[in-house]
This record gives sequence, C-alpha cells and structure tokens, in this order.
Amino acid sequence: MRFNASEKFEIIRMVEESDLPVKLTLNQLDIPKSTFYDWYGRYREKGYDGLLPQFSLDRRQWNHIPDQEREEVVTVALEFPEKSPRELAFHITDHHEWFISESSVYRILKSRDLITSPTHIFMKAADHFKDPPARVNELWQTDFSYLKVVHWGWYYLTTILDDYSRYIIAWELCKNMRSDDVGRVVLKALDITGLTVDERPKLLSDNGSCYVSGDLKEFLEDLSITHVRGKPLHPQTQGKIERYHRTMKNIIKLEHYYSPEELKDQIAEFVEYYNNHRYHESLNNVTPADVYFGKDQEIFARREDIKQRTLLKRKLDYEVQKITLI
Repeated sequence: MRFNASEKFEIIRMVEESDLPVKLTLNQLDIPKSTFYDWYGRYREKGYDGLLPQFSLDRRQWNHIPDQEREEVVTVALEFPEKSPRELAFHITDHHEWFISESSVYRILKSRDLITSPTHIFMKAADHFKDPPARVNELWQTDFSYLKVVHWGWYYLTTILDDYSRYIIAWELCKNMRSDDVGRVVLKALDITGLTVDERPKLLSDNGSCYVSGDLKEFLEDLSITHVRGKPLHPQTQGKIERYHRTMKNIIKLEHYYSPEELKDQIAEFVEYYNNHRYHESLNNVTPADVYFGKDQEIFARREDIKQRTLLKRKLDYEVQKITLI
C-alpha cells in the first residue's frame, strides 16, 4: 500500500506519541520497520518535504507559505504556548482568516525549536456506544473525580457532560459521593437546559455505589430520566467523561489549593476554557460549545471558504512572481 506525505507524517506522529515500543506500534499499524525508518530518516533531514515524492516538489512551489505568514505562525505560537500545532492551525484560520495546515505549523515551529515533547496518548480505547447519540441532550454522561484541598481533605467533583457535543452542562464540588449529590447536579443540569419532560436525556454512569442505589433510581424515574449504567469492568463506556476528568486534573493538579472556594474558582475557569475555547480533535476541531449550540456547520463552511481563498491567493501571487521574473 502506498502512502502520501500527509499519511506518512501522521504515522510518524502516532509512533512518536505512542507509549508502546516502536516495534509493537508499527505491528499494530501494519508498517514494516524498514519502511518507517526510511520515512523517519528523510523527515528528520528535510522535515515534511522529505516525505514528498521527489518529482512533486516543483509542483508545490506555488503553495509556498510566505515569510510574513511564517512569522505570524511563530507570533501566535508564542502568544498561546499551551496550544498544539493542530490547535494553532485552526486558531489562525478562525481568528486571522487565512488557512494553514497543521503539518505546516508543525514544520515552522520545529524549524524554530518551538515544538515541545509530545504528550503520549496513543492507542486509546473506544469511548462511545455502538449506536452513538445523534443530537445534543440525547445522552448525558456523569461521574465523580476526586481532588484534594490542603488541610481540608478530599473533595469529589461530579460532572454532567453531553455525550454528543462533550459540552460540560453542570458540575458541583461535593464533600461526599452520595446519590443526593448526583441528584443535585442532575437538577442543576435540567434547570440550565430547560428540557421538558418529553425531552429528557438518558443518563450514563458507572456502577459506583451512589449510582446503583434505590434512592437514585426512584429520583431519576420521577424526573422521567432513563438511567443507563456501563458494563462492569469496562470503563471505556464512560470514556468521554473519564477523558474530560483526566484532562481537567492534568491542569488543576498543577497547583495546590487551600480552600474549597479556591478550588471551585479554578474548576470554573477550566470549564469555561474547555467548553468555549479548546479545539477538540474528536469534534473536527471546534469547541464543545460550538457543537452544543449548533454553530459547527457554519464554522466548517467558513473554514473551507478561507482555505480556498488562501490557496487561490498563493497561486495568483506565484503566477505574478513568474511573470515578473520573465
């Protein structure tokens, strides 16, 4: 099987980011070691261009990224050091209104030694149902995660996440993990969304003691909410809420907190960032809020328009340069 340059680049990225041995990763990708190391050697020497067929390099000259745009990529990257090349590419398209690919951002930053070590998150388990929801507020996921407050002890964060959009609808920091704690955050989510009885979602949880209690079952039935519990010993069923809590804790746990209110403020700040500003790869690089509030298709159309206008401008500039040289 033949791979194009972008596919080779993606395979190299996956191998670099995998926490499995290279040989095992390549076996799972069905890529011979000799083939991979040939690609990798050319990539290390020439960057992304080393992955291109030699005969195609001249054909791509019209799409050369101008120096001004390269400098702008570096400026944006320094302004938002927490963003990955993928996030920077879509940020530039959305906020600066010109197109650049993730691989181009990566190459530019790599040439300036601005690429940090990758986060090792390869080979993840499936995190959705066989028949996933087709709209927002069809299925909510909920779970507890624990966080420590210095001199106060452990607190438990309960969250409700919309499965379709990954939007965080409601959350609460609790002192315990009881069924009434779950009930309060469910009521908060219903109040925020204003869903009628006929619109009530299913609620997915694991099989923790607070979720299997008779009190919670009766409470949810009174609210016309169907309770679905994940398969025992199969936490991937709740993969989206589990992934969210892991992402959140990677940021929250960088600091120590000396009061519950201080921790709540930090959680609120992260939720606002996660919902409204963090490009989510599984959502085709829009935010959970974009999907939850139905703005994603408009954004996709706008990005495609910007991409075509950018490519057309580069091609026209290239033709003008050729005429000038003649």
